[in-house]
Amino acid sequence: MIRPAPPDDLPLVRELWVAFEDEVPDEPWREDDREQDLAALEQAVRNEIVLLAEEDGEAVGLATASLRGPRAGFLDVLYVRPPARLRGHGAALVREMSARLREAGAEMLELEVLASNDSARAIYERWGMRPVELTLAAPLEELARRLEPPAGPTFGSIHVQTDDLGEVERAVQKVLPRMGRSAGTSVTGPRNGWVAVHDDLCDRDPAQLQRLAKELSYALPAVTLAIGIEEGAVVRYNLYDRGGAVDEYLSMPEHYGPLPPGDVVALGSNPTVVARLTGADARRIREIARTAASPTELPPPQELLEQIAEVMGLAEAGHGWEES
Repeated sequence: MIRPAPPDDLPLVRELWVAFEDEVPDEPWREDDREQDLAALEQAVRNEIVLLAEEDGEAVGLATASLRGPRAGFLDVLYVRPPARLRGHGAALVREMSARLREAGAEMLELEVLASNDSARAIYERWGMRPVELTLAAPLEELARRLEPPAGPTFGSIHVQTDDLGEVERAVQKVLPRMGRSAGTSVTGPRNGWVAVHDDLCDRDPAQLQRLAKELSYALPAVTLAIGIEEGAVVRYNLYDRGGAVDEYLSMPEHYGPLPPGDVVALGSNPTVVARLTGADARRIREIARTAASPTELPPPQELLEQIAEVMGLAEAGHGWEES
């Protein structure tokens, strides 16, 4: 049964609200404003919409809502005690709350949910609710580190495994306009079975460099490699075969921030794949394309890039288009 909570039910409402708050993970940077929120509950019971769900005469759920503007209702709290879950109490509370908000003139219901609360998000989406706004957070120390200007340049190049220079030129002319690029491009070679592609903007944007390499691999189709240095600190390559990504390497996998262990491993070179697709010696790739947590454990980035390029037979890796 769903019923409104009169002022006499304030102790019960407070009890359910505290249980609700106890299940919300603490964020260390947030102020503890529980006492203020509890004080606001009294005003909510008197002036807003507060509903209780009962089962066998016992209160097992709570919902509170308020109007935010003339057309939007906001669901501040939706809580069901754990033993009473999966019995439809949450849906019943929202159904009754929606009816009362419509009577008050609202046309839309909003709520907030933690991004990590997968089970609650799945329920809300099943009810037809969709994300309309995101709240993002980051530790200030990490934010300051990421906003620091890079210590060095970012540059790269693409290498297509073919001896047909004209075929690559035609593919580049088709692909770049789709990417919003149509000038400042150089296609050279072949040398050692590779045709090099440099673009003045893609060379300095790793995401666009990878996109162009993937598009060319699909369009030709051929093995392509995007390779370069990022922020003067790390070497990255992405290897594609007929449009599919087959290997990715980043010399310091956690250069941009901590990663799960599996992602760190995934950013290591796969010598077997590289050898099969490029003809490079797998043993040499294993020796050279190593990953590390610190730059002191690796050769300088330019030297590392040149070593990887040499073992793969690349003639112009990493040099900007205007220098090629």
